[in-house]
Amino acid sequence: MNRQQVDRSLFDEVMVPNYAPGNMIPVRGEGSRVWDQEGREFVDLAGGIAVTVLGHVHPGLVGALVDQANKLWHLSNVLTNEPALKLAKTLCDLTFAERVFFANSGGEANEAAFKLARRYAWEKFGPEKNEIISFRNSFHGRTLFTVSVGGQPKYLEGFEPAPRGIGHANFNDLASVEALISERTCAIVVEPIQGEGGIVPATPEFLQGLRDLCDKHDALLVFDEVQSGVGRTGHLYAYEMYGVVPDILSTAKSLGGGFPIGAMLTTAEVAASLGVGTHGSTYGGNPLGCAVAQKVLDTVSQPEILKGVKARSDRLRAGMMDIGQRYGVFSEVRGFGLLLGAVLTESWQGRAKELLNAGIEEGVMVLIAGPNVIRLAPSLIIPESDVDEALLRFDRAVKKLCSQAAG
Repeated sequence: MNRQQVDRSLFDEVMVPNYAPGNMIPVRGEGSRVWDQEGREFVDLAGGIAVTVLGHVHPGLVGALVDQANKLWHLSNVLTNEPALKLAKTLCDLTFAERVFFANSGGEANEAAFKLARRYAWEKFGPEKNEIISFRNSFHGRTLFTVSVGGQPKYLEGFEPAPRGIGHANFNDLASVEALISERTCAIVVEPIQGEGGIVPATPEFLQGLRDLCDKHDALLVFDEVQSGVGRTGHLYAYEMYGVVPDILSTAKSLGGGFPIGAMLTTAEVAASLGVGTHGSTYGGNPLGCAVAQKVLDTVSQPEILKGVKARSDRLRAGMMDIGQRYGVFSEVRGFGLLLGAVLTESWQGRAKELLNAGIEEGVMVLIAGPNVIRLAPSLIIPESDVDEALLRFDRAVKKLCSQAAG
């Protein structure tokens, strides 16, 4: 089958229709640039949905992958392996964690986190302490358990009955949590920055309030940092920025820089509840993923990399606000570091996908976070010249949309 036959129409012939990908098919990337089948070039501000943390084809990540690929690919968890042990030690050294569980994705890391929270409460307090509180508009994955904990009913529609014992409060509204929490609560699950919900940061007072409520009610505090973690906010993990330490943290996306890997981090005391045979993952902790993630962490944790996130963030935020003001499209740009959300004004409500498509036509890749927010999650080391070029292209895209509307 030659390349001319591998086009968007083939997706509809051979793939389950749960996605609606654009017509453009990227075939090559380098740094923060991507090229499609026709050789057209795009500046990437999407980052594979906050995944390609060091850009495309980063030499260090390629080297780590090739080196490990020539040694050992897979063993299963009947045996451990050196890359997994080294990566777990690094995660423990760099965070609050004392124990690590490896999985393949953010959804799997969250599944493990939620199961652990219930198991810990079951062992320590009894089976009646099993209720989980999460938040409306949250997103935690696509397994039946994680989509039930997530606060977006549309993702659960048609898959009921959902697991029981899950309640949803309002994000940044501590009173709504206080109204739900009880001695039956085993965990509160929260994204420090809601991602799919529109790039909405938690307030420091809210997260500290959740910590205090968990301590008061013998519940665990679980941070979903799948999207906000691994340097994206300018801190290795967002909890550091807030000064609030969770009991369990999930991480994925940027952790592998594009190679599938996820992890659940926790304390030794809590981890003890997942004894031998209680949970597992065939591919979790495989040598290839762990070798790549080790290189990601070694790179991203460098102070100059984290410091550089803020400079790029300021540049990107200012540029998007300038576009927003000149064309009346954005009311604010919120978020931290290189996880930003440009919020559409009243007159542009519901048109985020149009802006995304217009950007593609002008050679810049962005994301959406719901119908009213343009999401930006580029490489943490995107050259400032690429930021400027992306903004120029997005400016042209918005200008074209405005002129079409006027015409």
